[in-house]
Amino acid sequence: LLDQNVINQIAAGEVVERPASVVKELVENSIDAGATRITVEIKESGLKEIKVIDNGSGMAPEDAELAVARHATSKIKAADDLNSVNTLGFRGEALAAISSVSRFTLMTRPHDAVAGTRVVVEGGKLKDISPVGCPCGTQVIVEDLFFNSQPRRKFLKSPRSEAAAIADVLTRFALGYPHISFNYYSGKRLCLATYGNEDLMDAATIIFGKESRDRLLTVSYQEDGIKVEGIISEPEYTRSSRFYQSFFVNKRLVRNFLLSHTLESAYQGIITAGRYPTAVLYIEIDPSMVDVNVHPTKSDIRFSDSQLVARVVYRGVNSALASFLQKQRGF
Repeated sequence: LLDQNVINQIAAGEVVERPASVVKELVENSIDAGATRITVEIKESGLKEIKVIDNGSGMAPEDAELAVARHATSKIKAADDLNSVNTLGFRGEALAAISSVSRFTLMTRPHDAVAGTRVVVEGGKLKDISPVGCPCGTQVIVEDLFFNSQPRRKFLKSPRSEAAAIADVLTRFALGYPHISFNYYSGKRLCLATYGNEDLMDAATIIFGKESRDRLLTVSYQEDGIKVEGIISEPEYTRSSRFYQSFFVNKRLVRNFLLSHTLESAYQGIITAGRYPTAVLYIEIDPSMVDVNVHPTKSDIRFSDSQLVARVVYRGVNSALASFLQKQRGF
């Protein structure tokens, strides 16, 4: 059998690819905890420090200690639960993986507790658990990422690219969760601030620019138990890449070629070749029709009936475009 520390490092290699992976996992935990305000602060592109602060439910002392153990999760209890996962996290790997390749501090306090709990882990080894005075919610500080995994540091991109990857993750979460106020600081510079007022158009305006507000169309369509909502761009308001497309399946930010291809198919013939629409689409579907346990990062998913999903998404987007074009033509 491999040494436990080696096992943790192997697992961390799957979950923690770069600083942006850490931010994604921690923010997902904050969202699952019911936070309405999430602040992310980084230093030196996240390699020196990543701090994520939320006002979520917080954890009791025994849960805080258990949270950094591998395969410890409050989201599922049995294999059958994988067929009905409705939270972003469920594997119980993220905190253990992150703490195995960093100097990790967790401070948390439930809203009904007088004091909080601090858990300190260094390179996967538990160093301290103690009471602490802290605000309600949870604060996670990840310092010296990959300090004990130099090969991983060598494969990271430039500091600018790593910081950009973190910004990308947070802007997509801000679009996916407009009811949450996000604040992102790189060093002392405020890079992103959203209202958390539940208005997707307001969040999109902050992220895409003021000029986008009057160029975005609303999508709202339902068929065969699948709901598609969100915003898409007018045919003349396109981009040079797919970078401005975000898809959320049951509130989970995903990468999925089927969804991107279907979106662009609906625009076929009405936009210039080599140009791509902007979109933020939420797809709500029976969890049993989605396999979210495809990869440790949980960003890849599979549909049990991909043709059905593609048809509903296509019709939803096509309906919004058709309505817009009819107005443009004066019908």
